[in-house]
Amino acid sequence: MTKLTPIISILVPCYNVEKFLPQCLDSIVNQTLHDLEIICINDGSTDGTLDIIKSYAERDDRIVIIDKPNEGYGKSMNRGLDLATGKYIGIVESDDWVDANMFESLVRIAEENDVQVVKSNFYEYTTTNGEENKLRRLIPEHNADRVICARQETGIFLCQPSIWSAIYRRDFLNENNIRFLQTPGASYQDVGFNFKVWLMSDRVWLTPVAYLHYRCDNENASVKSKSKVFCVCDEWNEVERYISEHSEMFEGTRELIPHVKWGNYKWNLLRLDEPARTEFQQVLTREYDGHIKRDEFRRIFFDDRSWFDILHMIYPQSLSVRFWRIFYRVISPIYKTRVKYGTKKYYLFGFIHVRNTKKVPHIKVTVK
Repeated sequence: MTKLTPIISILVPCYNVEKFLPQCLDSIVNQTLHDLEIICINDGSTDGTLDIIKSYAERDDRIVIIDKPNEGYGKSMNRGLDLATGKYIGIVESDDWVDANMFESLVRIAEENDVQVVKSNFYEYTTTNGEENKLRRLIPEHNADRVICARQETGIFLCQPSIWSAIYRRDFLNENNIRFLQTPGASYQDVGFNFKVWLMSDRVWLTPVAYLHYRCDNENASVKSKSKVFCVCDEWNEVERYISEHSEMFEGTRELIPHVKWGNYKWNLLRLDEPARTEFQQVLTREYDGHIKRDEFRRIFFDDRSWFDILHMIYPQSLSVRFWRIFYRVISPIYKTRVKYGTKKYYLFGFIHVRNTKKVPHIKVTVK
């Protein structure tokens, strides 16, 4: 008997998630939309993950298993995309879980409005201090429940990637060669994938409804690893490469890169300890200096604090005495928090500590 093509393929990347996987798979196999394919990609797990997947597959013939050596998230997701047969693609991380009507609702929106992407809000799920679901609002009201082109509504590029709170037309991904960067053992692969999706999509539907519960208290999540300092840089290099291959699509979009990138880089910088922090700041400074020289750095995209933080990292000794006098008298009271380390006094501007010294134009900058 020939197996019918499913309306949607759900990709579930798995690596050592035996603690959370049953809740995840239960939420998918019990969807109100039965016409789906569930592709579980086991990335060389060393715990009981594969046994759990096999036990579910024995009871549900919609589950397809890819079992392979550990190669990283990007290669796992691309293997799943290449194997998928559904009209749409959904993604559920194996430590998250979804409401029973998620895929029926998203597919219905996609079909009724002939769109390439449907994206929703999601819940931040924690169990640290009792079970808690907090609604994460990504979808701006003025863009909700209508068809938009992401390149014309550029605020969508600034939303948290959250690629698992959406579905995608599979032919749209294939025709535009939208795939994940296959850096072994890397993290942040959602950054490049997400930017490519928004760059190439002409018809997007954003719904303010939330369906997916994103687990925030998994300490083994790859993005929390401090050993993967420069993975986010790899992702943005991949974005630059992809844009260069689709130059006709990015008019006005390249100027967004320094802004969108800043959120990723700032978060990464703040979590690092020395000497990794200094090494990463050097990369950040070099890249933003390049954006300025290529005339891609736009004041309109940054708030005052971020604008000052970036400029001061790039040009710590180039600002005039007059500027500093104005800064300390007018601007600094807005942001200033005085802190003391030993006998040295500092002022905190954004996330940069500026040493209070008599040599004002040569203020030493360190990152908190």
